[in-house]
Amino acid sequence: MKPAEAYILNQQEPFRSIMMHLQAVIEYTLPVVELKYKWKLPCYYIGKRPICYINQSKDYVDVGFWHSAHLSKKFDSYLVSENRKIVKSLRYKTLEEVDDDVLIAILKEVKLHKDKSFWK
Repeated sequence: MKPAEAYILNQQEPFRSIMMHLQAVIEYTLPVVELKYKWKLPCYYIGKRPICYINQSKDYVDVGFWHSAHLSKKFDSYLVSENRKIVKSLRYKTLEEVDDDVLIAILKEVKLHKDKSFWK
């Protein structure tokens, strides 16, 4: 088993279910992504470019996007920056909180900007 997959499967519930759902949505939406284990986290790449990561932290699951500076302002109400300069993320405490439509829209937009710098 790959380390990134082990990371996800070793999480306690409800985080494991949330992460498995996110994994399925990400891989379905962007079939070209590759799941790698970087910085002790499951990270998705397109080629050599990181797209997003999944992390269980405190009492939530974080889906962080490096290219968030390029995302449309319409996603601002969904994304959390919490004192981070580059990365913004979606946060989920329950599986029911995951809005697939928002996640898919952000993933598609991130893919459009994958070759740009993290900074705008």
